[in-house]
Amino acid sequence: MTRPIHVLGIGGTFMGGLAQLAAASGVPVSGVDENLYPPMDGQLRQAGIPYLEGYRPEDLPEDALIVVGNVMRRGLPVVEAMLDRGLAYTSGPQWLAENVLHGRWVLAVAGTHGKTTTASMLVFLLEAAGMEPGFLIGGVPRDFGVSARLGRGPFFVIEADEYDCAFFDKRAKFVHYRPRTLVLNNLEYDHADIYPDLAAIERQFHHLVRTVPSQGEILVNAESGALERVLGQGCWTPVVRFGATVPADLSARALNAEASRFEVLAAGRPVGEIAWSLTGEHNLANALAALGAARHAGVPLAQGIESLSGFTGVKRRQELRGEVNGIRVIDDFAHHPTAIRLTLAGLRAAMPRERRLLVALEPRSNTMRLGVHSETLGGSLELADEVFLFLPEGLGWSPEGLGVQLGARLHTSSGVGELVASVTASAHPGDWVVIMSNGGFGGIHETLLTRLREKWYGGT
Repeated sequence: MTRPIHVLGIGGTFMGGLAQLAAASGVPVSGVDENLYPPMDGQLRQAGIPYLEGYRPEDLPEDALIVVGNVMRRGLPVVEAMLDRGLAYTSGPQWLAENVLHGRWVLAVAGTHGKTTTASMLVFLLEAAGMEPGFLIGGVPRDFGVSARLGRGPFFVIEADEYDCAFFDKRAKFVHYRPRTLVLNNLEYDHADIYPDLAAIERQFHHLVRTVPSQGEILVNAESGALERVLGQGCWTPVVRFGATVPADLSARALNAEASRFEVLAAGRPVGEIAWSLTGEHNLANALAALGAARHAGVPLAQGIESLSGFTGVKRRQELRGEVNGIRVIDDFAHHPTAIRLTLAGLRAAMPRERRLLVALEPRSNTMRLGVHSETLGGSLELADEVFLFLPEGLGWSPEGLGVQLGARLHTSSGVGELVASVTASAHPGDWVVIMSNGGFGGIHETLLTRLREKWYGGT
């Protein structure tokens, strides 16, 4: 009989996706987490995977392999009980590598920004070519409705995260994946709770490069100096460079202001055009990376270009959640200054010039909470007409400097309800409100839509 697994931290996108893959493989799965929120809670229920809320030692099964998420740490009663009772345990990335990825053609997408979108594009391209790939992505591609599936063919697409594996394995997750095709989208300083500086992250990316076979392929963003330094530490695999705004093996030329139509060039020669609902030059780079990776797996470039015009995007990436009296409420996952700036630039280019752009921002990631990016955050928000900043308990920096940069455009709130009230009072017909967080943000999206309906229609 297949040994069951019990997942500590099953509500995260990675661990929840792993649980779905295990269940689809016939492995009995259970798990625990705190404060599960969409979309993972719904995906787990749909997959028939039982889970409990809260980390209690008495819920640890004796006969299961414990798959430990990186939210677990020494000192937690459930972790101490697992160790004291001598239970078998492993990390999520190691379990995935041994039980799902082994023997498959792994296509890994790594980088500070754009991993989820690029990986979703790549899955879309392989699916359109009839390859039925498996995948594990840190988001939900709208064309598939789930963040993970086993697939039927040899190909498996994975979002390759540089965050650490577990309290007992501090290596980056992606060193377990052994990709044959590797996308390096970009590289900036992030995860300040783990890495002291950018050089430390570059070293982890070099460890990933070391695992790619000589018959594989590495697709590298030609605009990233940090990635060039990574390759400079040693590379034994053919490299294809892509660039949205610079000459490269694969490049692009925007055909309109919002970059929703663009031409793809290979070695400087036009191959075809793409017209889609996405905006911004950053998505051009994502598209080039996905097209190149799909080509390495056997999808001709022209075929990929034709297919990609049908790509509809990823949930929580510039996703329209609703509209009330002409006020659009848009959800976006951006939480790093560069991603925030690029996302706002894409939205600003797509919206009518006379409309206002309002931003509600939750500094939720460990890096943002520590204040590593507090000095550059103001510049990333320059395109916003008003900024509503949530101040969570324990925030490690003061918003005073941000107030100096943004002036009267900045509004701060220490509660989600207070923030919703502030946005509701400010929003006018025609405004676009973009909510930026890498978490559930206290269910702010539906709450805001409800308050807007109450304001304009009396709650009907």
